Amino acid sequence: MALHVVVGKGPVGLTTARELRDRGYEVRVLSRGGGTSGEGIEHRRVDAADAGALAAAAHGAAALYNAVNPAYHRWATDWPPVAAALLVAAERTGAVLVTMANLYPYGRPSGPMAPDSPLSATDTKGLVRARMWADALAAHEAGRVRVTEARAADFVGPQVPPAQSHLTRQLTALRRQRTAWVVGNPDVPRSWAYLPDVAATLATLGTDERALGRVWHVPSAPPRSQREALTDLAAAMGVPAPTVRGIPWPVLRAVGLAVPMMREVVAIRHQFDQEYVIDGSATTATFGLRATGWDEAVAATAQAAVAAA
Repeated sequence: MALHVVVGKGPVGLTTARELRDRGYEVRVLSRGGGTSGEGIEHRRVDAADAGALAAAAHGAAALYNAVNPAYHRWATDWPPVAAALLVAAERTGAVLVTMANLYPYGRPSGPMAPDSPLSATDTKGLVRARMWADALAAHEAGRVRVTEARAADFVGPQVPPAQSHLTRQLTALRRQRTAWVVGNPDVPRSWAYLPDVAATLATLGTDERALGRVWHVPSAPPRSQREALTDLAAAMGVPAPTVRGIPWPVLRAVGLAVPMMREVVAIRHQFDQEYVIDGSATTATFGLRATGWDEAVAATAQAAVAAA
């Protein structure tokens, strides 16, 4: 079977690597730290900003998956060289470049976000991600590379570590029956992307030429507010419904003076003070991919949390 190369071994990268392996492909994961090869997945140590090393490690690959995850407060400095290196590697190898992205380029939405929604971001992180797609698409249209991009809502699932999800970071508070302090308005509807659905979407985009030259949204279950989602998780964990409160923005701004990541959260306040919903219907219509049921996603996430306690 064809070789598929995943760059990044965070939760998205590893879950995608397993999905590709389970589909019968040869899989290689590249990361700065490397890893131990086994269970049908090869690991190599490669710097994602080194185009030559990436191209060499991806030689013969059918697809190259960008699952890199720079530090949240370093997107403006760390993403451009990585994105450029991945484009060079894709051009040299002929591999399809499949990028895992998010909803930041849309800025403040006026309704459900679809792949053709305007890219209206004004914040630094949104502009960085919008520029990455613009550069990739320009290279695609020039005939230099073949590219596609998946965008997803906030992650949920047993594969997601606490620091990378607004829901999983609250699981300890739920288990201990403490107040869950969340960012933004806890009652506005939000979409959540179940990580196995993210991996399935990426693997499909890398193996179907209909995906090329376009953005696709990961299908997600009907939106749930943070309060509703955390209440669902608590019930699945067998604990009482939690008290859920929003952290006051002045507090977050004050914390941001000393904590760079929190300063970045304040800069994207628009993602938390109104409805933030994704439309993945085009992905379903084209590829037949559907979101895992919310109850199933909650049960799997809760089961992993209880087992880890």
